[in-house]
Amino acid sequence: MAVADQLITEKFAIYNGDCVEVMQSLPTASVHLSIYSPPFGGLYHYSSDERDLSNCDDYDGFFAHYTHVVRELARVTMPGRISAVHCMDVPRSNSGTDTMIDFPGDIIRLHEREGWRYTGRRMIWKEPLAVRLRTMQKNLAHASLVADSIDCGVASGDQLLTFRRAGKNPVPVKHPVGMLDYAGEKPMPSDILPYRGWTGKQTENRFSHWIWRQYADCMWDDIRMQRVLPFREARDSEDEKHVHPLQLDVIDRCVELFSNPGETVFTPFMGVGSEVYSPVLLGRRGVGAELKPSYYRQAVKNVQMAAAGRKDIETSEALDFEAIDEEVSAV
Repeated sequence: MAVADQLITEKFAIYNGDCVEVMQSLPTASVHLSIYSPPFGGLYHYSSDERDLSNCDDYDGFFAHYTHVVRELARVTMPGRISAVHCMDVPRSNSGTDTMIDFPGDIIRLHEREGWRYTGRRMIWKEPLAVRLRTMQKNLAHASLVADSIDCGVASGDQLLTFRRAGKNPVPVKHPVGMLDYAGEKPMPSDILPYRGWTGKQTENRFSHWIWRQYADCMWDDIRMQRVLPFREARDSEDEKHVHPLQLDVIDRCVELFSNPGETVFTPFMGVGSEVYSPVLLGRRGVGAELKPSYYRQAVKNVQMAAAGRKDIETSEALDFEAIDEEVSAV
């Protein structure tokens, strides 16, 4: 395996190298869950490395390259287990009259060709003004509404696609006393709190039932967008845009839903370590690969904090929408 650097402990193993090469060193059926956010089909550019999936010549080239990732993930994943892919619709341009590419649909079709079974998608809601301010999408500007609302667009939510590896799952993911913690902004009703860890009939476990209803919903509308790992120091001159890591609430939900304590959670696009950090804190073994050296170095810091039991790192400041509205009105 050709890697530039690595850090391996009992709790995690992270590699600075190409994810396909890293996976080729992993035993068949050794991964219990994978979760990741791939480069969005050319929307973002992370490095000039020819092995970088964000550095393909075109959209078709991206999928030709990405096929090797999906195929190798199928080999290393235990039969019957889940791969969760975070993605979104991709705008064709920022002309003010954007049409969209069905990037999630193309991901689904690729996985089905490679033997995965598509099991569903969850939408992750995003506040339209926050999207406008982050992306400067012209079709989300109020001026577009004023001039010609035909040109208005949509603040596309993120999507979490889940795929199941063919075969029967040999090790059930069990929750004998139900779910114990909720990852999200929504407050839990006070009258269900005494049922946490309920050991009686699980049909009576109102605490876990409430959590399950939120997680089984097709719209995840209370993901804390600012609950992310430190990432600013990982940026370098080759980064095109200010990109946030995947929110920890999304990862926490997947880890709790689709893996048992002690199992291996893998991410082929580790970034600054979010998809390793969360599993380690939740008692799993995290394994990740990251090609970009600056991201890998930040991942080392973040994952080591998880191994030491440090958590709830929030470094992105919440947007003050009232102040923004006042500023816009003044203009």
